[in-house]
Amino acid sequence: MFKKHILLVGLGILLFSTTGFGQEDQAIPQGELTLEEILDYSLLNSPLIRQSLIDQEIGDQEIKSAISGWYPQISASGGAAYNIKLQTQVIGDQLITFGQPWNSNLLFQVNQTLFNRDQLFASKTSKYYREQLEKVTENSRINTIVEVSKAYYDILLASEQLNVLDENLDRLQKQYQDAVSRYEAGLVDKTDYQRASIALANEKSDRNRVNISFEAKYAYLKQLMGYPDEFDFTVEFNREKMLSEMLMTDTEPLVLENRVEYQLMVTQQTLNEIQTSYEKWNYLPELSANYRYNWLYFNQDFSNLYNQSYPTSSVGLTLSLPIFQGGKRMNRVRIANLQVQRGEIDLKNLTSQIKTEYEFALANYQSSLFEWEAIRENMQLAEEVYNIIKLQYDEGIKAYVDLIVAETDLRTAQINHLNAVYQVLESKLDLKKALGLIEYN
Repeated sequence: MFKKHILLVGLGILLFSTTGFGQEDQAIPQGELTLEEILDYSLLNSPLIRQSLIDQEIGDQEIKSAISGWYPQISASGGAAYNIKLQTQVIGDQLITFGQPWNSNLLFQVNQTLFNRDQLFASKTSKYYREQLEKVTENSRINTIVEVSKAYYDILLASEQLNVLDENLDRLQKQYQDAVSRYEAGLVDKTDYQRASIALANEKSDRNRVNISFEAKYAYLKQLMGYPDEFDFTVEFNREKMLSEMLMTDTEPLVLENRVEYQLMVTQQTLNEIQTSYEKWNYLPELSANYRYNWLYFNQDFSNLYNQSYPTSSVGLTLSLPIFQGGKRMNRVRIANLQVQRGEIDLKNLTSQIKTEYEFALANYQSSLFEWEAIRENMQLAEEVYNIIKLQYDEGIKAYVDLIVAETDLRTAQINHLNAVYQVLESKLDLKKALGLIEYN
């Protein structure tokens, strides 16, 4: 029961810190925040991490409660009674009445466990349960870092998209004005400025859509961070830094022991083996020592009941030896052995899952990186094409529809480039997580 109850509480934390339970003693960062500042705040205030901190404390108290049986158990009790009818017995040829109408007792008792399989199990497993508690919160920290970083990059992506759309709006606005001037000068028909008007309206609509999305993206980031709704901040944007973080210099080989999930499974398998030993301990006796001191009171009248006490005391040992339980112990040993076998299969399956996850993450990162490089070249090419066609249109060589097509291709290439950057950053996070390389302070 101890094992199951502890596991239900949750497994959790490297070091318990009460600063994680509230924000009232911590300054709320505002203004323009870097990713590092956002992560620092998240690691203290993320709801997922704060839940793990509480689960760790609950689990720690459960462990202490379980091993407290090794300490002396001291208790006191008392009672009083009024005998309506006293006991009468025949002794020889006489009827003798025993007892007094009023009686009471106060009992002081000390029990000390000397040998008990439950206490041995609790002591032996406490270290491993604490390791599990630590590893689960470590996993919560890793997941928080990954999800917060992705939400941060998503906002940066939207910010860059807004910059691209603003640049395009400036170009389209100028093209619209040029088309109107050309039409008024009789150089072109009205379809040119009509097309320019349509393109300008579409671009304004796209910009409005991206601009409105910021509120939802910030709300999601705040949720992951545990940031108060009544405060606001903006993310600091550094294009060069973001691009420099895209590449992993060397892809390290997969080491299973770096993954928290694998560490948890290994610890759980250790607990399964200890559980098997625990079930075998069912054949062992239990031994405890006890001391008792009992104050007895009795009298004819209640008012004089406690005038005189008649104490008794004793000290002794209690040995309990289980002999036969209907095959219960043997069945529980078999169950524990089967749990060990199941744990071995689970560990192999987890190993396979981690390797598969790593292969997918590595392939996704490499393909995202290749796609980004190809799209970057396309964007540069689209920009060159646009500049050439723009000059040709200004000289009257190209039709306006060609300029619109070049403008659309450039805009699409720029947006695709930003999406590719985000995919590389996201896939890099997934790869580092798969390798167990997510670091935190």
